[in-house]
Amino acid sequence: MSKQRRHIHKRPLFQLSLCAGFVATVVASQSALAQSAPDNVVTNDTAIEKISVIGSRRIGRTVEDSSVPIDIIDSEALSSSGLTETNMVLSTLLPSFNFPQPSITDGTDHVRPAQLRGLAPDHTLVLINGKRRHTSALLNLNGSAGRGSSAVDLNAIPVNAIKRIEVLRDGAAAQYGSDAIAGVINIVLKDADNGGSMSVTYGANATTMDGVPRLTGVSQGADGKLAFTEGSDRKITDGQTTTVRGNIGLSIADNGFLNVSGEYRQRNATNRADYDQRENYARLDDASLDPRELTVNRYNHNFGNGDVTDLAIFYNAGSSINANMDWYSFGSYSSRTGEGSGFYRRAQDARNVTEIYPDGFLPTITSKIADYSFAFGVKGIYDEWDYDLSAVYGSDDFNFGVINSLNTSLGPTSPTEFDAGTLIYEQFVFNADASRLYRVDFFASDMNLAIGAEYRREDYAIEAGDSASFAQGPFGPRGAAPGVSNSLGAAGSQVFPGFTTASASNNSRENFSAYIDLEADVTEMWNVAVAARFEDYSDFGSTFNWKVSNRLMLTDAFSLRGSISTGFRAPSLQQQFFTSIATVFVDGEPTETGTFSPSSKVALALGSPGLDAEESTNMSVGFSFAPSSNFNLTVDFYEIDIDDRIVLSSNLSGAAVEELLAGTGANRGRFFLNAIDSTTKGFDIVSSYNLELDNNSVMFSVGYNQNDNEVTSVIDPPALLQGAGVDQNNLFDGNELRRFEVGSPDEKLNLSAIWTSPYATTTLRTTRYGETQDPSDNPLRNEVLPGKWITDLDVNYPITEQLSVSLGANNILDVYPDTTRELVDDVTTFSRLFSYSGFSPFGFNGRYVYGQIRYTF
Repeated sequence: MSKQRRHIHKRPLFQLSLCAGFVATVVASQSALAQSAPDNVVTNDTAIEKISVIGSRRIGRTVEDSSVPIDIIDSEALSSSGLTETNMVLSTLLPSFNFPQPSITDGTDHVRPAQLRGLAPDHTLVLINGKRRHTSALLNLNGSAGRGSSAVDLNAIPVNAIKRIEVLRDGAAAQYGSDAIAGVINIVLKDADNGGSMSVTYGANATTMDGVPRLTGVSQGADGKLAFTEGSDRKITDGQTTTVRGNIGLSIADNGFLNVSGEYRQRNATNRADYDQRENYARLDDASLDPRELTVNRYNHNFGNGDVTDLAIFYNAGSSINANMDWYSFGSYSSRTGEGSGFYRRAQDARNVTEIYPDGFLPTITSKIADYSFAFGVKGIYDEWDYDLSAVYGSDDFNFGVINSLNTSLGPTSPTEFDAGTLIYEQFVFNADASRLYRVDFFASDMNLAIGAEYRREDYAIEAGDSASFAQGPFGPRGAAPGVSNSLGAAGSQVFPGFTTASASNNSRENFSAYIDLEADVTEMWNVAVAARFEDYSDFGSTFNWKVSNRLMLTDAFSLRGSISTGFRAPSLQQQFFTSIATVFVDGEPTETGTFSPSSKVALALGSPGLDAEESTNMSVGFSFAPSSNFNLTVDFYEIDIDDRIVLSSNLSGAAVEELLAGTGANRGRFFLNAIDSTTKGFDIVSSYNLELDNNSVMFSVGYNQNDNEVTSVIDPPALLQGAGVDQNNLFDGNELRRFEVGSPDEKLNLSAIWTSPYATTTLRTTRYGETQDPSDNPLRNEVLPGKWITDLDVNYPITEQLSVSLGANNILDVYPDTTRELVDDVTTFSRLFSYSGFSPFGFNGRYVYGQIRYTF
């Protein structure tokens, strides 16, 4: 462990020990002062499932009583499919949730981001047991949905550790702080003190690539060029995945529990690339084809899911200290190793060294991700106050490696494996919350008063890779004279140059916040809630936000509801300090180019104003209708206006830019800045109906979301850049701006039916993903992906009361997005090679069949 890495871990752990000591002191003092009070524990299992931790700070508030839309997804819904990733499960269950599965996007292949209501992944706050979850250290920088964001890695949370998921579809920054613009996802961990389960699931993609024929032969045509023979659509079996899960609940201490869940998953890669029609080898001296062209493997790219191995362990624990006080703790460890390939380097490419790879090579990025979290707290009742004191520590380390590669500039002496560096993010949060009821004579109910404070510290570090991963060596491309600077080969490891020593950094910030939350039934029919929150950050200053929500019961079954709030999202440390510098030669002189921190001398020379918080206004109005316990319907309209959204600039270059950068050592660069305003409008419809039959029941569910994102304004470039001739059109890539608007489905419909009988439980789900676009600066290459229906089927057979078997298929009809070559007018080499768009909201891996055996005890 490097000195820098030890330093970043030292202070948060020290602070955690201090706060744990403070919590212990409170425990001791409160134990001595505790008085008898009513027991607030809900014992009815049905009632427990209806209570939501989010949306309201009033203890015992149910989903039916909420003035804002909340979805509850229970453990049975989560486990009734062969999907092994939490993000993919949510995508099949939530109409406003989007989880594309891009490929060849560097680190994003390993930590894929998800979106709520088409907004950025970091516009959704994720909680575990009501406490803020730390984000991934990865900053998504490639051409995928969520570019420029760092999000929580939901796939690090195993499905079998989850009791339920609560999704608040409303702005909630005034209640929970930064990031809660699109909504809040709260994951409630299992808390059973007995029993458990074990399961083994095995599945694979058994599919036919729609519209992509297989290559059956290669020959030399009469014109001396390569000729190819194609057959029927290509059939593939790959993506073999084994998932082993276990969960156990134990009784501990005084009426306490310890619930532990573990998951191991090994997923083989999938590949949906087409064959490569390009000549791989240089022509012979007589200009004829190299004979190896007829035998070389033409499927030389990997386009699909990477090879991944996951291990995750979660625990949740709690117990009584006395009649009025409980302690609780939860935590996790997860690791992921993965591989994701880049672009194939042909034998004749200038980036290849034929002494090492005579037939070319496919460089591969490897990931080693270690994720930790630990929480401890006490909660109870003292003098009519319900209180909760907690400390939470989280860490995510993302190490980049590169294999099957080389550093061209090192020539034949180049290594083929590299350590490209590590990104580290840490978060420490201390919360103090309290609430109580006050009698207000002119209200129909007691008023709930909730107050609280939060301290949060974040640390972010970049550790350099090994020197060979970024070095500029003396060798030039094939045919160039060694040591001639203006013909030197590409520096750094091919596919992903390592983080340089100049990129390495260690940064942190702190913030303090306080909130107040009031809620009461003004009349027997009208509920009102008001919240306000103040936050102060050490790096960009303070912000104040508020929220007002209402619920009006017109009848026992029908209620109107609405809310209006302001919100914010603090710029992440990743956006503020990520730096990736590459050395390139321009006119024989080494210069720096890449992504620079907004506060770096390069960005400042270009007029960077630094980063400020994004600001939002969120409005929603809707109704709920529940005439019986078997039927409910909710409809909610929303509008989210966001100002000063953070966007990554284009890579700025040119003579005037170089003049601005004189003395900085750089000649081109890009950086983040608050650049655009946007408006998101749409509506959600969610309904369920339970049909009771003789010894049978069928639960029908419908979810529909229609969503429209629009970039309403773009800032003018900083004055220095305007003087250099930069305007809006070249300050930002118009392609990236359009991805904000059309890179997620314009609508989504989820339909499901769960038939439960004494003999089997059958789950049938079908989802229609609306039109999505993969935009391009070239209109001839813009892809408009038409809507598609994806259908999943799962049948669970109980063999005994404890043992069951499930068989099923996801995307059972083997539906693919339309091929890129069908959708674009200008078919390029790579729009042929990469057959389907990475913006497809349901991926492009085809049918997945599986079987599962499960034992409960």
